[in-house]
Amino acid sequence: MFPKYYNRRARENYLEHNGHLDCDGLRVEIKNEIPRFAPSGSYAALFGEQWNKYKKTQLDSYSGTSITMDRLNRCLGDLRSDLHDKLVLEAGCGAGRFTECLLQKGALLVSADLSSAVEANRENFPVTDRHKIIQADIYDLPFMDESFDVVICLGVIQHTPNSEKTIGELYKLVKKGGTLVIDHYTQSRSNLLRTVPLYRAYLKRKPFNKTIAITEKLVKKYLPLHKIFANNRILCAILNRISPVVSYYRSLPQLNDQQQKEWAVLDTHDWLTDWFKHYRSKKQIIKTLAYLGAENIYCANGGNGVEARCKKPL
Repeated sequence: MFPKYYNRRARENYLEHNGHLDCDGLRVEIKNEIPRFAPSGSYAALFGEQWNKYKKTQLDSYSGTSITMDRLNRCLGDLRSDLHDKLVLEAGCGAGRFTECLLQKGALLVSADLSSAVEANRENFPVTDRHKIIQADIYDLPFMDESFDVVICLGVIQHTPNSEKTIGELYKLVKKGGTLVIDHYTQSRSNLLRTVPLYRAYLKRKPFNKTIAITEKLVKKYLPLHKIFANNRILCAILNRISPVVSYYRSLPQLNDQQQKEWAVLDTHDWLTDWFKHYRSKKQIIKTLAYLGAENIYCANGGNGVEARCKKPL
C-alpha cells in the first residue's frame, strides 16, 4: 500500500527488525511508531519546540474554523476532491494542521518532518494503516523516485537551506502524471521597513529552548495594540513597522482572542527564529518548475506569498 523505505545511498530497501530498520549496515530506530531517519537536533529544532507546545492551535477541529482546509483546497485546485486512496507525501508536517485535512480527504498519507514535531503529529493523528509518520531530512527522504501521486509542501520551503534544491528533491518523488503542490514566501517592500531583522538577529543567538518564552513576551506586549488598531489601516501599518508580532485580527477575524494569541505566538516565532528565510517571486517559482520539466504549471500570489502546483509529464 505505502512505498517501501529506500536508502538512496545504498540503493536498497530497508528491512524491518525488532524496533528498527536496517539497510546495508545503517540502523534506523523506530520510536513511538515513527522511523527516525534524521536526529531532532538541527536547524528545525526551533519548529519542534513550538509545535509540541502549541500542538492543536492551528487544527481546524480545534479552532472551529475552516482556515486550514480553505488554504489547502485553494492550493490543491482541481485535486481538492480527488485525493481518496491517493498516495500523498506531506513534507514538513509540523503538528498536523494539513495532516488533518488530508486524512479527511481519504489520502494514504505519509507525514514527514525533520523536527520533533513528529511527536505532536502522532499525538494528534495516530499512525494507522492509512497514515505513516517519519522523521527525516527533506533532502534525504527515504523513498524511491516517483513514489507518490501527490507531494505537498506548504509553509516549509522558505525555511530550508536552498529553495530550488528543496523543490527539486520534492519533484523527484512525484510519480509520472502526479502533482507537486507548494508555496513560498515572497518579498515585499513593507518587510524591508520593519524592525523584524533586529529582533531576528537577537533571537537567533538564543538557545532554541528559550525563544518561545521570549516570543510569548513580545506577543503579550504588542498584540493588544494590534487589536486596538486592527480597523484603522493607517495606524495598523505604522504599528507593523514597529512591532515584530504577526497579527491576524484583520485577516482572520473569526479567531477569538485566545486563538489570536496562540496563532500570533506560532507565526511570530516562525518569523523571528528560523535559521533560513528565503523569498522567491512568482516568476522565479515558475522558472524553477519549468527547469525541472513540469507541465500545467499554476502559480499565483496568495497565502504566505506565492502558491504553486504542477504536473510531472507521463
